[in-house]
Amino acid sequence: MSGHSKWHNIQAKKGKADAARGKIFTKLGRELLVAAKEGGSNPDTNSKLKDVISKAKTANMPMDTINRAVKRGAGELGDVNYEEIMYEGYGPNGVAFIVSSLTDNRNRTASNVRHAFERSGGSLGTTGCVAWMFERKGVIIVEKSEGLDEEELMMLSIDAGADDFTPDNDIYEIITPPESFSNVVKELEDNGIKLASAELSMIPSNTVELDNESATKVDRMIERLDDDDDVQNVWHNAEFPDGWGEEEE
Repeated sequence: MSGHSKWHNIQAKKGKADAARGKIFTKLGRELLVAAKEGGSNPDTNSKLKDVISKAKTANMPMDTINRAVKRGAGELGDVNYEEIMYEGYGPNGVAFIVSSLTDNRNRTASNVRHAFERSGGSLGTTGCVAWMFERKGVIIVEKSEGLDEEELMMLSIDAGADDFTPDNDIYEIITPPESFSNVVKELEDNGIKLASAELSMIPSNTVELDNESATKVDRMIERLDDDDDVQNVWHNAEFPDGWGEEEE
């Protein structure tokens, strides 16, 4: 996925962040809880937890909220069980979607996700129907700013383990292998670089270019899925048109 379409999604989420902050924190809290439950509460020995903490920090989640979710996952504040389920299918214009969820009721979540696909003119598929088009990668976004040296940022990223660095409009997109993600995040933060976003993502090997009408339909489908508390992440291979949505921001 190009930096443009990736950043479009991040900007769209940021634009709604104030109204949806509670919902975002609820989703992140579930991820933290499950990561701690599966691998323990120490991020130094639990790489999955460390990665989710980085994601939560870039979303401006307070540390006391992060710590409380970790403690719940470790069983210190009561036992809660969530199941991780992935859904795959096609949306408008043949756009491929992967939807990750954390749920305590798989029937409810499956019904809601299926409804979101069908309402958007898409269809839910079987496991593996689109996953082959995607590769798991770390995606770090840094906004361009005065005093931030592009070459220095690139060298820091590559030396720490990133395998791609792309300047694009007003951001830098840094792609890492999953195993290098935490190290690159730490190196950038240790050098005082503010991250706009940092998360493990599913990057498509090819994209579907959209016109304005199709982009609106795909965006509505993403919103429907994101609005579900059980849905953690929505990945797709849509390529939004240049400048699309700017008049709405």
